[in-house]
Amino acid sequence: MPFGAHETMEVHEILNEKINMINHFGLYKQICQDPQLRDMIERHMQTAVASYNEIVQYTHDYSAAQQMNSPYNMPQTSPQNIAYGLDNPGNVSPNLHGQLNDVQIASALLCAHKNSAKNQMIAALEVADPNVRQMLVNGAVSCSHQAYEVFLYMNERGLYQIPKMNDHTAKTFLHTYQPATNMQQQGQFNVY
Repeated sequence: MPFGAHETMEVHEILNEKINMINHFGLYKQICQDPQLRDMIERHMQTAVASYNEIVQYTHDYSAAQQMNSPYNMPQTSPQNIAYGLDNPGNVSPNLHGQLNDVQIASALLCAHKNSAKNQMIAALEVADPNVRQMLVNGAVSCSHQAYEVFLYMNERGLYQIPKMNDHTAKTFLHTYQPATNMQQQGQFNVY
């Protein structure tokens, strides 16, 4: 079963991204100080390696698709556990000396997962082979869940603060959207 030129190039880009992610995670694991962060990096690295190997194995042997991994499980939390609002956020600037602390490592993990989720989903939309497509979608979902796990870690420590909007303002704005069935009955279709 041949791969198309476009999907071959998409898979090539994703595999290169996964190699870089795995390499960076290995470096971060060596230099981070927080054992909880180190454990998270290790788990995320294992998932990245498994995803990388799954795609490589399939590109070498088409029968490997029967053993596809399921996406990384979503961390369990409730909206009440998320800290909203700004509490004296610290200043942020680039570090030009090549030394990383745990805050920078967590931020790099978050960026890596967000970018990988986007890139894999974009690649999946361009791939014809249904097995490669599913592997990429699974990878995007896993990275999305891992990004959320990193966010929760950072939010819990005040490292990722979420600006709030006045409840009345948010509800007023969002409640302008009404169910489509009501709008059809009323004959209203306002588009902003």
